[in-house]
Amino acid sequence: MYRTRTCGELRIGDAGQEVTLCGWVQRLRKMGGMTFVDLRDRYGLTQLVFNDEYDAKLTAEANALGREYVIQAKGTVSERQSKNPNLPTGDIEIIVRELRVLNESLVPPFTIEDNTDGGDDLRMRYRYLDLRRSCVRKNLELRHKFAFEVRRYLDSKGFLEVETPVLVNSTPEGARDFVVPSRMNPGQFYALPQSPQTLKQLLMVSGFDRYFQIVKCFRDEDLRADRQPEFTQIDCEMSFVEQEDILQMFEGMARHLFKALLGIDIPTLPRMTWADAMKYYGSDKPDTRFQMRFVELMDTLRGTGTFQVFNEAAYIGGICCKGQAVYTRKQLDQLTDFVKRPQIGAKGLVYARVLEDGTLKSSVDKFYTPDVMARLKEAMQAEAGDLILILSGGDAMRTRKQLSELRLEMGQRMGLRPKDKFSCLWVVDFPMYEWSDEEQRLMAMHHPFTSPKPEDIPLLDTDPASVRANAYDMVINGVEVGGGSIRIHDAKLQEKTFEILGFTPEEAQRKFGFLMNAFKYGAPPHGGLAYGLDRFVSLFAQLDSIRDCIAFPKNNSGRDTMLDAPGQLDQGQLDELHLAVRQEDREVK
Repeated sequence: MYRTRTCGELRIGDAGQEVTLCGWVQRLRKMGGMTFVDLRDRYGLTQLVFNDEYDAKLTAEANALGREYVIQAKGTVSERQSKNPNLPTGDIEIIVRELRVLNESLVPPFTIEDNTDGGDDLRMRYRYLDLRRSCVRKNLELRHKFAFEVRRYLDSKGFLEVETPVLVNSTPEGARDFVVPSRMNPGQFYALPQSPQTLKQLLMVSGFDRYFQIVKCFRDEDLRADRQPEFTQIDCEMSFVEQEDILQMFEGMARHLFKALLGIDIPTLPRMTWADAMKYYGSDKPDTRFQMRFVELMDTLRGTGTFQVFNEAAYIGGICCKGQAVYTRKQLDQLTDFVKRPQIGAKGLVYARVLEDGTLKSSVDKFYTPDVMARLKEAMQAEAGDLILILSGGDAMRTRKQLSELRLEMGQRMGLRPKDKFSCLWVVDFPMYEWSDEEQRLMAMHHPFTSPKPEDIPLLDTDPASVRANAYDMVINGVEVGGGSIRIHDAKLQEKTFEILGFTPEEAQRKFGFLMNAFKYGAPPHGGLAYGLDRFVSLFAQLDSIRDCIAFPKNNSGRDTMLDAPGQLDQGQLDELHLAVRQEDREVK
């Protein structure tokens, strides 16, 4: 064996033992006739000691070591005279009597330290080196434990883990598919699954009753901090259940994960309707670590003064920021610039301060009487020292979303969004459909197989836009970590929903005939949920991006800079796949 112990396990009780360690040279320090080498493996770090007085040749060999050399060291565990309380192994060191270089290393392009000097692009290019850093490794260790606890919990509840295909057919709705050409079927393509949705429903038809899978999914969409082209879902489905059964089951799983991995007991999750989430937070994934709920001010400010911006608005809403009346004009101008950014798109910001004597001082004072200002203060439940921020616009939904961004910004500035505090809830009763200006038709808000609320089924014939879906999302700290729905298991109801979505019977049969036909053979009532494993782990690890808990992620352009993927195919491969690439697309951008 190359080693008898690891670099993270030796303690003072091991003093006097003869050990063999292997690992990478973290750093080397020379002090007089002594050389100290910090040796690192995935388990930790141990100090090695070389002394000229005892073995000058061996010390000279140690002095020739470079950072990230792979070495083997044999020696005796000894108590350190100068202990390091910041290291688990800080009470001991190894008096080395034998050294072997297993492999030399070039000088790494950045320091392999928690506080590295490498930028994101450089670290992604040399990701195999970045993974040596303990802070990155800990994220992947947490991910491993997370997946292990998921399997432990679901196994205890009678779920079976079943693998589903990666090469499937392309389906409409949702994000863009990644497609794969078929050499054996010229001109035809597989798609990589956006989720195993239809396959897990077929497993319910097959009588599997309780299914799960920790599965790779693929979506060709614009990237952001919580999106990658390929990501991992904890995909689950159950038969003979209603919504309440699923919420109880997977709330139980969330509670198990928080307790097992973080030692946190989370309370029963509150439930909020989609309508209330949009009304009070402007988001279907509200961050409830802090309040600062929206107050609608249409009755208070529209038509009660001469400020035309408010008088012509379709929506006026405000938030009350406790104790923030101390904001200077410069800070308020910065907030105005924030909401005017193109990605938010507000035209301006109105503010009002509650002074120490209780009076309201506002940027729109001259347009309103003192009585209206007093009603504004009352509506906002504002007190002395509070700051009121108001947005308005001609589109109520868009303005609420703008106000949501402002609320989150103020929550961040006020220190109300700590990463080590968790606030979880269910958002329920989503709309079944949403209107697409681009497609000029109703689109499924979740997917075409989501069942409507039973009491809303009659509205499918008269007012489909008002139908609520039997759907639910779990939200933690403003992040949607999972979502699902009760599925349609009746073939006629499924045909009806396809009709509303604009599919002809022939199109529906071509795209989803396999599922609709399966429903004719006794499909049970069923429903499910999928958690985003990457998002869940990133929350537990208190990360800003899911990229930091994925071993080999893509960058913001969807590229793997380490593998230099995606790349071009040679002409022989293209010919085999019956593909032609335009010359301009061959040019390296």
